Amino acid sequence: MRSQDYDRIFLSPPHLGRHELNYLHKAIEDNWVAPAGPNLDGFERDICEFTGAPHCVALTSGTAAIHLGLRLLGVGPGDEVLCPSFTFVATANPILYLGATPVFVDSEADTWNICPERLREAIEDRMRQGRKPKALILVHLYGMPAKLSEIVALAAEYTIPVLEDAAEALGSRFDGRPLGTFTQVGVFSFNGNKILTTSGGGALVTNDKQWAQRTRFWATQAKDEAPYYQHSDMGYNYRLSNLLAGIGRGQMELLEDRVKKRREIYLWYKNNLQDIPGLILSQTEPTGSRSNRWLTTVLLDPAQTSTTPEELRLHLETHNVESRPLWKPLHLQPLYATAPMYGGPVCEQLFAQGLCLPSGSSLSEADLHRIASAIREAVQPLPS
Repeated sequence: MRSQDYDRIFLSPPHLGRHELNYLHKAIEDNWVAPAGPNLDGFERDICEFTGAPHCVALTSGTAAIHLGLRLLGVGPGDEVLCPSFTFVATANPILYLGATPVFVDSEADTWNICPERLREAIEDRMRQGRKPKALILVHLYGMPAKLSEIVALAAEYTIPVLEDAAEALGSRFDGRPLGTFTQVGVFSFNGNKILTTSGGGALVTNDKQWAQRTRFWATQAKDEAPYYQHSDMGYNYRLSNLLAGIGRGQMELLEDRVKKRREIYLWYKNNLQDIPGLILSQTEPTGSRSNRWLTTVLLDPAQTSTTPEELRLHLETHNVESRPLWKPLHLQPLYATAPMYGGPVCEQLFAQGLCLPSGSSLSEADLHRIASAIREAVQPLPS
C-alpha cells in the first residue's frame, strides 16, 4: 500500500479534551481576549498547585522563559553559561540573546542528560582560565530526569546558579518532587508537540516573589508605574494571552492522565519490540526518578543490525508514520561551531544511532501495531 492509503500517525500531536472550549468560550463571552485575564491568572495558579512552586509567570514560549530566567541569574555580555550539547537549540539560543557564550558539555549514557563528570571538568577548566561560568542550564531531555543530586551539588560547590530547563518534562518527578522546582529558576514549554499544550507558550517558576514580579515586568514591555508609557528598563512582549491560557487550564486537568498514557506507550514499545536484534529502547530512569516519557526513543546498534536510523525513518514514512532523529548536538551546529565543548563522543553516538518514535497520548492500539509492524519490516540483522 502507498503511504497516502494510511491515516498519518504524527510524532507527538496535540491531544485536547472537552474542557478547553469551556475556558475559551467564557473568555470570549466576557471579552477577555487581551493578554491579561482570569484564565492567565488561573493557569499560573494551576501550575503552582501542580508543581508546588510558589510563583509562576506564563509566557509566550519556553524560549522566552529561558531568556528571562538567565537574565534573572545575571547573565550578560561576555559571560559564559554551561549547557548540555545534546538538546534543542532553543535551550542555548537565549545565551546568545544576552551576549554571552555557551560552554557545551557532553551527556552521560544512562539518562542522556548532562554528564556530572564532564561538567566538573568544564567548570574546573574554565576557572583555571579565569572564566568562572555565570550560570548552568540543566535540561531534562525527552522528559527524563537528569542526575539531579550530583549536578545540583556540583553547582553549589562552585556557587554557580542553575536554570532548570524542564521544557520537555512537565509531569516528571525526582524523589517524588516535580521537575522544574529543584533550582533557582525552572521553565516549561507548552508548544504544540509537548505533553501539555497551549498551542504556543511557556512558563517560568521560582520560589522568589521579587523574581516573579521582575519577570512579569520584563515580559510586559517593562512599563514603569506611571499614567503614561515610561520605560527605564528593556522589556519584551512575552506574556501569554488569556485565550491560550484557557486552553492550558483545560489541559492541566488532563495532565496526569497524559503522563500515564505516555508511560504506557513506552512500556508497550518495550514489551513488543524487545526481541528485534539491534533495536534498543533507551534512556534509563535513575533510582527515584519518574519520567513523563514525552518521547519514546530507540537506538540502532550497528554491531547487531545493518539498518540505520535514517533508513528506518524513511521506511516509516512509507507507512505514513512520522518519526524524528534525536537532537543533533549543538557543538556540531554551524551556529555554535566555535563554542567550547567538553566531551562529545556520547552525544555524537546517540545522534548517529537514535530515533524518536510516535509517542502521542492519543495513539490507539491499532496505531501501535502498525508502527511495530513497519519497524519489524525495516530493521534487519547483520548477515551471519
